Amino acid sequence: MILLESHNVIIQTALSEKLARPSSLDVQFVDYDGVRFRLSTPERKTAVLLSMNIRCWGDLVKYGALEILKREYGALLKDVPEPEYNVSLEIDLEQAPPEGEAREAFIKSVSLLKRNALAAPFELAFRTQKELEASGSGQGELMQVHYRDEEAIYVQASADRVTVIFSTVFREETDHVLGKVFLQEFVDARRLPTIQNAPQVLYSSRDPPLEIRRVPGLRDTEDIGYVTFVLFPRHFANATVAEGTISHIQLFRDYLHYHIKCSKAYMHSRMRHRVSEFQKVLNRAKAEVATAERKTVSGRTLVSR
Repeated sequence: MILLESHNVIIQTALSEKLARPSSLDVQFVDYDGVRFRLSTPERKTAVLLSMNIRCWGDLVKYGALEILKREYGALLKDVPEPEYNVSLEIDLEQAPPEGEAREAFIKSVSLLKRNALAAPFELAFRTQKELEASGSGQGELMQVHYRDEEAIYVQASADRVTVIFSTVFREETDHVLGKVFLQEFVDARRLPTIQNAPQVLYSSRDPPLEIRRVPGLRDTEDIGYVTFVLFPRHFANATVAEGTISHIQLFRDYLHYHIKCSKAYMHSRMRHRVSEFQKVLNRAKAEVATAERKTVSGRTLVSR
């Protein structure tokens, strides 16, 4: 099974190369969910500017994204981002850590810019859950992150759990069928003894879960589905476990559609292979020619083909 990485490989590779040999740079690229990045050296070769544009930035700021980015990047975070972008980091290559584990950790941290921004509602929900658990009752705010057109992530904390709901749109009928099979595997796999501690997964097609049923503007069509993850305190018991949970769960939608596309590509390749084998059989086949014997009046035999 292929797992997607939570960091951006292009950022990681480009920074590694520029730290080894500074040079001019200006590259724009797009990550999952339509998130736009730009890496450039607008002033000098040793000052790299990394900018990000994410459509749900307003939602993330409301839930504390700026505080998390300041915590993670400190002075690297610019007060005023680059035009047309939501957030910018200015990296002075001359001030970067020396070669070794420290530099690798620094590069990895910068390449996690999108992940750290998207972590805001999850970290807030984890803190809220602990407060509600201490009080013994209550329910936190239903946080909405509209990270894609017509799709959103809903996060809500309660006294004993944190509920995360993904709405996902299947553009094609085959995607809908494959997605349903794939999500059913999530439900069935949890019954295995080795992964009993995994989060509970629920899937519903068209009908939204009770937690978000009153949210205005929800679509009521056959091509939309809702996936619910139920996170219990053991899934964010300490900082290390919580960090891993956030990194994995925010990639769920990309992971789902990536594997749907991989499944379709595999089935198409198998069908092409099968057709190719049938063609080889047909090419090797020889048509049987019917022969008939006829005799003339004189007794001579004629063979017609």
